[in-house]
Amino acid sequence: MNSSPTTRPVTSWAALASPRFLVSSWPWRSYAYLFTSVPVGVLTIGVLIGAAAAGAVLSPILIGVLLLTAFPLLGVLIGRVERWRARLVLIDGISSPHATMPSALRPREKLKFRRREQASLRALGYGFVLGVFIWPLSALIAGICATTLAITLAAPVIANSEQMGMGPWTLDTAGEGLIFLVAFGPPFFVVSSYLVGVVAGAEASLAKTMLGPRQEELQRNVAELRRSRLDLVDAFETERVRIERHLHDGVQQRLVGLTMTLGLAELDLPEGEGRRLVVKAHSEAEAALADLREAVRGIHPRVLVDHGLEAAVREVADRSPLPVTVQLALPSRLPPPIEAAAYFVVSEALTNVAKHAQASSCGVTGRAERDQLIVTVTDDGIGGARVGAGTGLTGLVTRLDALGGTLVVDSPPGGPTRLRMECPCRLGD
Repeated sequence: MNSSPTTRPVTSWAALASPRFLVSSWPWRSYAYLFTSVPVGVLTIGVLIGAAAAGAVLSPILIGVLLLTAFPLLGVLIGRVERWRARLVLIDGISSPHATMPSALRPREKLKFRRREQASLRALGYGFVLGVFIWPLSALIAGICATTLAITLAAPVIANSEQMGMGPWTLDTAGEGLIFLVAFGPPFFVVSSYLVGVVAGAEASLAKTMLGPRQEELQRNVAELRRSRLDLVDAFETERVRIERHLHDGVQQRLVGLTMTLGLAELDLPEGEGRRLVVKAHSEAEAALADLREAVRGIHPRVLVDHGLEAAVREVADRSPLPVTVQLALPSRLPPPIEAAAYFVVSEALTNVAKHAQASSCGVTGRAERDQLIVTVTDDGIGGARVGAGTGLTGLVTRLDALGGTLVVDSPPGGPTRLRMECPCRLGD
């Protein structure tokens, strides 16, 4: 008969409740956690006192003021070390409470940002508690337990060479020491292991409370991440507008001038090889101009900017080689990044249908429902489409994710294929 696997404890408290605690590595993990508290705590309080003293002495000059204002940064370092050390008794560790900073920030701005975080101040406070209270308690409990166990294990050897007093007993021979070891060694090990485990669990819980993220910090971190990703979307849109303007007002105008010049040259030249080459150059220039206009339309169609999502979707549907029905019911214009994301989802979906689906018809529907934009593209093709299979939808998934939206593709073999996009109608704050 197969027995179900036992769930491995991931915290000291869960390990204490396990019947296998005494035969597992958890007692030794607890000892290691308490003993490492001693050097870390001594070093922490030494650094804190030294930095405070140096800042106070040098406060009349600028460097002293900088030391005092940079004091919370020591909390960042303390928190990082303690979250790493807590893995001895918290297998999953302690999540960082610090917000994710945009990579574009300069080092000085990052330090300023970290210095103002509440998490840095809490970690600084934990460093003080560690240096004043925790490490002496850890040294006392772990030291007494480890010393008692070591003396009990060595009782036969010690009693064989000299008289040994253990409480009310006096051991004079190796035999008496062995009897004492057999009688009291196991109880000492059990009591000391559980005592050390409880103290280590309590200290780790305190560390998690002070060094871990709080609910409002988790929400803020999510908001900061969303904001940074929206900044990337805005930067992309700004760059897109710059490229479009350059192509439309620069390159396209030059090509228009080139085609006009070649057209005039074609009229003035007599029949012959030279005129034939000019005619050929004229047609190539017109083809290049047509390609450029198509590229500009693909970057960001003018109809989307001027008339909105519904008009842009109808235009791309009209260009499709398949019959496409469009049913969009949008009460008003949406923010430009959201309209652009929805447009490119529809455009990419219709392109994939025309190239790969072997469909005879396609439909696009869209509506705003409870502050959510829902756009669905369906076709009666052979199915088998999926995100990440070279269909060009992967980048759109990332783009929608930055806006808080999702893209789901339901395309069983044999069809039909249904692509559903959901995105908030408003950008996050």
